[in-house]
Amino acid sequence: MSVAKKEYKRVTVKSLVEMKQNKEKISMLTAYDYSMAKIVDSANVDVILVGDSASNVMAGHETTLPITLDQMIYHASSVVRAASRALIVVDIPFGSYQSDSKEALRSAIRIMKESGGHAVKVEGGEEIKESVQRIIGAGIPVMGHLGLTPQSIYKFGTYTVRAKEEAEAKQLKADAKLLEKLGCFGIVLEKIPAKLAKEVAESISIPVIGIGAGNGVDGQVLVVHDLLGMTHEFNPRFLRRYMNLYEEMGSAISNYVDDVKSRDFPSEEEQY
Repeated sequence: MSVAKKEYKRVTVKSLVEMKQNKEKISMLTAYDYSMAKIVDSANVDVILVGDSASNVMAGHETTLPITLDQMIYHASSVVRAASRALIVVDIPFGSYQSDSKEALRSAIRIMKESGGHAVKVEGGEEIKESVQRIIGAGIPVMGHLGLTPQSIYKFGTYTVRAKEEAEAKQLKADAKLLEKLGCFGIVLEKIPAKLAKEVAESISIPVIGIGAGNGVDGQVLVVHDLLGMTHEFNPRFLRRYMNLYEEMGSAISNYVDDVKSRDFPSEEEQY
């Protein structure tokens, strides 16, 4: 017997727990600017992630490492102004929380105060325990991120699937339970075996959102530019493209250029 879907005027961290309890899958997408966030929010996406993937998608960097706290606050504040329904989670960027729990709290406070975001996300488990504790202790909701953690890409040396070996899988399970115990309201699992992700999701009471982690988790997240086909060189197995905007936008712009060159645009009707 199916459970009636509850309508949320504003999604909160409590809403996500309810969704997991009611076995309603959670939808999550990235957004980095006002215009895109307006579209994403109007489509009833549950969670908007202002990801440090803005470093790649918006700025063209090879990794997520170069993006700064100020830049993340800029992107997040733009998204917050656009969204009226979705829960807005903001990544704390690399170097702003790992080594010093006091700095971690200062970073989280700046994000919450200056952007208006609703929660922050951090990568790691046991190694960032003190930072997570201090941020949650200040009343700021925290989402964890395990598996492939892009901020640690130079440690891994590759973007391949994580936790395929027993030791790493065991540590990931322990880290997930630790993050739950510390008070995190949810966890993102990136690029790990589907069987392991399902086991983790079933072992904890907080929502688990997957990206490249199979269908046994509580929800899914993708980068919106990938979903819409605005990027075209990134083709991982987990990505489903719902449009091919790279070609469609390129074609539209080419038509515009042709119309300008041929003096077809603007027409009589398009002048004052």
